[in-house]
Order: sequence, then structure tokens, then C-alpha cells
Amino acid sequence: MQRCLVYLQKVQVTVANMNIKALRAFRATLSEGSLAAAANILHLSQPAVSRLISGLEGELRLNLFDRSGRNLTPTPEGLAFYREAGRILDNLDEIPRIAAEIRAGRTQNLRIVAMPRIARALASPAVGQFIRENPDINVSLDVRARREAGKWLAGREYDVGIGALPVEHPDIQTELLLRVRAQAVVPIDHPLADLEEVSIDVLAEVPIVRLMHGLLLRDQLDDMFRSAGVLPKQTCEVASSSLACALVADGGGVTIADELVAADVDQTRVRTVPISPERWMSFGLLFPLHSEPNEARDKFVEVLKSHVATLAASSQSIEVVS
Repeated sequence: MQRCLVYLQKVQVTVANMNIKALRAFRATLSEGSLAAAANILHLSQPAVSRLISGLEGELRLNLFDRSGRNLTPTPEGLAFYREAGRILDNLDEIPRIAAEIRAGRTQNLRIVAMPRIARALASPAVGQFIRENPDINVSLDVRARREAGKWLAGREYDVGIGALPVEHPDIQTELLLRVRAQAVVPIDHPLADLEEVSIDVLAEVPIVRLMHGLLLRDQLDDMFRSAGVLPKQTCEVASSSLACALVADGGGVTIADELVAADVDQTRVRTVPISPERWMSFGLLFPLHSEPNEARDKFVEVLKSHVATLAASSQSIEVVS
């Protein structure tokens, strides 16, 4: 794997000198699981697909598949290259659509990435309104984990990102947009559901659903318990805050999140109780550093800020940060 990463860093393989048919053969073989299936969808013979892949391996100087067994098994290098090659081919597949839209006069594009935690509450409503008001602008909305969104933004794959702050990356600039008060999310029939506020000391006595290590909300939750000098009584670790809230609704314990995340769960099954003393979580905009002026992006940011202001006006746990 390390050899592959070093190779990909040192060698810039351009679309101009790369055999696109070989790339497609490689992607089809890996995604379909066999040469036969790849040959079928590519309308080629199995030997032709095999020759294309062998030629690609020679050009890259990488062993993409292990041929020691009866079946082709992707090597770690092959899997690493597959992720990058797939992105290149996906972009190439968009060329006919892009050309058609240019002919139709649709030349403006806006590429947005949102972090899962706030995609539904912030990104989706703002994008929906933006599309209604700007029908001639092509919009793409992607959802990526926080650690991935930064990388793609820095690589200028997107025009703007929406997510939890802080994000520290030398090629990304951020703008604080709002802060949301931390809330305990509890089942509707839980004894804590009747409280006006709840302390971390009290939460330490009940089963807690936590996020997995490496996620910002997990770090924030751990910091709350650490600051209070107590340890949480953990029941389960999950991969996302929305899943944690869903697990609470299903009786799996209590979690700490915020109003934006908890809104995705059936409100007849859970209740949010503010944490005391107050703890706030920050969200904002992310831009590639030194990005070119973008009229579509500026229009979207204004729509998003208007949506945030509307949310804040109807909630005491959401504050606009100007």
C-alpha cells in the first residue's frame, strides 16, 4: 500500500496519455467481480479485457490484481488506484451531459459538499430554495464525512462546504455561520424527558450512546464528561449522530447531539433536553483557499444564511453568528 501511495504521489498520469478503455476494463472487473461479468457489460471478449488490464498494469507499473488463485483478487494497490480511477471515469462520463447543458445555455455550476450531521437540516432546505430561484444553474450536492470533505475541498472538487467547525487545513478557509446548543436526546418516556435542563453529572448515570473515535461530536462529548470529572456509562458506539438519535428512539439509551441532528428523528419518540451548563457547537462554511470568484456560490451562501436566520428565529438553542 505504501508503495502505491508513493507512486501515485510521484507520477501524474493524465487523461491525455491514459488508455481510457483499459481504465474502464479495470473498473468493470473490480466492481463486477470477474472478467466474465466485465466483458459482458463492456461488450468485449474475456481475453480482450484481460489484455487491457495487463497493459494498464504495465503502464502504471503496478500489480492491480493477484492472479495466484483461480479468480482475480484486487491487491491493496489495485484498490487504492480503483478509488482514484473511478473518480476520473465518473468525471469523463459527465462530458456528454456537460456538453448538452452548454448547448442549452446552462453554463453555471455549483458544487456543494455537506457533512452528514447537518446535511438534512441545513444543506437540503437551502439547496432546494436555491434551485427554485436559480433554475438555470447546475447544482450538485454531495455528502461526505468531515475528514473527507476537507480533502476534497482543498483539491477544489467543490465550490463550498457546510459543516461542523473548527476545520484546520492549510488550503481551506472557513466562515462561522451559527452555533447550536448541545442537547441530551432521550426517549419520550424517559425520566429525563420531563426536565427543563440536564447536567453531565446526571447523564453519567444513564446508558449513553456515543459516536466512534475520530468523529468531532465524539471528541465534544468526551470533553463534556471530562470537564465534569465523570465517565459516561456507554452502551453502544455508532458511526453517525443521526444513527445515535435513531437508536435513542428505539430505546437504546441516551445520546448528546443538537437540535439540527435530532430533528431528523420522529419527534413523537424522542425529546431534546438542553445540557447545563451550556455547551455550544459551531457550524459554518468552508471554501477552497484562493478560489476564484463564483456568482452562483455567493447566491447560495445568501440563501443558506437566510435559512439559518429563519431557524434561529424559531429556536432558543440556535444562534446566528455574524
